[in-house]
Amino acid sequence: ALRGRISLMCLKLSNSGDTLKLLVPSYSRKTISGWSNYPCKVTSQEMMETEMGYRGSKSVLVNKTVKEQRVDGSWCIDKYRPMHLRYTLMGFERNYQIKVLSKQLNKTNFCTSASAQVKITKLDPWFVTGFCDGEASFSVSLYIDKRIKGRSGWVVKPSFQISLHSRDMKLLLQLQEFFSCGRIVSKKTRSEGSFRVNSLHDLTNFIIPHFVNYPLLSQKAADFYLFKQIVNLINTKVHLTEVGLQQIVNIKGSMNLGLSELQKHEFINYNPVARPIINYTEIPNPNWIAGFSSGEGCFLVSISKFNKNKISPNIQLIFKISQHRRDKNLLELIAKYVNCGAVYSHSENAFVFKVGKFADIIKKIIPVFKAHSIQGVKQLDYQDFCEIATLIGEGKHLTPKEIAKIQLIKDRMNTKRNYPKI
Repeated sequence: ALRGRISLMCLKLSNSGDTLKLLVPSYSRKTISGWSNYPCKVTSQEMMETEMGYRGSKSVLVNKTVKEQRVDGSWCIDKYRPMHLRYTLMGFERNYQIKVLSKQLNKTNFCTSASAQVKITKLDPWFVTGFCDGEASFSVSLYIDKRIKGRSGWVVKPSFQISLHSRDMKLLLQLQEFFSCGRIVSKKTRSEGSFRVNSLHDLTNFIIPHFVNYPLLSQKAADFYLFKQIVNLINTKVHLTEVGLQQIVNIKGSMNLGLSELQKHEFINYNPVARPIINYTEIPNPNWIAGFSSGEGCFLVSISKFNKNKISPNIQLIFKISQHRRDKNLLELIAKYVNCGAVYSHSENAFVFKVGKFADIIKKIIPVFKAHSIQGVKQLDYQDFCEIATLIGEGKHLTPKEIAKIQLIKDRMNTKRNYPKI
């Protein structure tokens, strides 16, 4: 032990079995780690459970056996208590969220190659808000559960959710790591993954405080404020009364698409509350733009065909963000912040912020995202976008050979990109 610089304390663990070679930090501190001993780190062990032999030690409490997992550095000495050993209690195996613990490792591998795990990087709070302005949803489910006795039978379930294509699973993991709560649900049949938070405790203590400190800027903020009211009512148990339930129905009636036809039929006297007015006057942080663009932005390359009047085709780089007409003001704030581009009417119900001038792309758009990174698979489109901008800036877009190279780059962008199978 001394030769290997291992503390002699480990020799006291007589029933802990052989030392394992690989200790993997737990990514889910709430469901796997149990109680963490700062500054130590709770670790899970990569191995086959069927060949484990010893699983640590066992304690017998009133004819019930509880499994224990040793914690690295778990010996504790302080001035109030003598030296003692701390454990992470794993409980009964039938209650494990992951029955075979080594499968936890596989959860972090579905967006990486076989030889490497996902590197989870910390997201900026304003980036998260910007991304949620584009991709998140605040919803409240209202349905009848006949198993509930003693009241109306209506169940109120608030939920926060972000759904993305499965190729963006790494970004969902980053969001889960940022909020320190929720779970990720993968739907392979639909090539879709979702980050969901349904726990009332997590909504109250993690989700809502974030958006209070870093407010949403789009009209989605109105849904958030109504959502917060409903969560507060549930926390005070008001939803268990007829009057409180009707109050929640009135609030839900102004959220998103309102009530379903069944709910309108059941609550014929519902009266939707006034929807909050969202009218911000500025973009608070460039990371918000990076987050919003990671969800809603689009990096495009347009190559016109040859014609008699031009020696070579015209190549244009375009950055744009499209939104419903109710968020036209938000697009105008973005144009004002980056000091370029303009907002155009795209259709009866949609507007688009568009930047097509090459000087603005080079001097204003690209620098913004160089300093405040695009996240997710859209970052690949941004990198190709920058590569083409560099070629054009160096004058390497005039000959047929150079144009063919740009065409090849364009053909791998956006919907044409071939992503590795997950």
